[in-house]
Amino acid sequence: MSVGRKMSPEVVERYTADKELAAGLRDRLADAQEAESRLRSAQAEHRPYADVRELAISYDRALFDALAAANAAERVAMGPKTYEAGNATQRRGAQIAARRSRAKPSVRPYTDEADRLRSLREAHKLSFRTSPSTAS
Repeated sequence: MSVGRKMSPEVVERYTADKELAAGLRDRLADAQEAESRLRSAQAEHRPYADVRELAISYDRALFDALAAANAAERVAMGPKTYEAGNATQRRGAQIAARRSRAKPSVRPYTDEADRLRSLREAHKLSFRTSPSTAS
């Protein structure tokens, strides 16, 4: 007999999917680093705009994938109580549990990593235009 709280099938499904996604966090971070190094070397070599643009887009995709994995790892570290399901009372309880969980030292590294990746992606989007300027 289980002593823990019963989880709805939707929560179990989302939690399992997040576990699978979080398992690939290191690989996705490595892919993002590799994509960034390719982009920076292309910029340093003054390669044509089309090549640099493709590398910038692949770097953004790699950052997006790494951010998704970091967010999933954070949710897994917070536990299944934090997944929203059911009525408004249950959703509010999940929000409160998530806020409490984010304060735990075991969850903090995942939160910091997600924030770092979010900042990197935003800085990349602000610093690199993927379309040529039309001003003369």
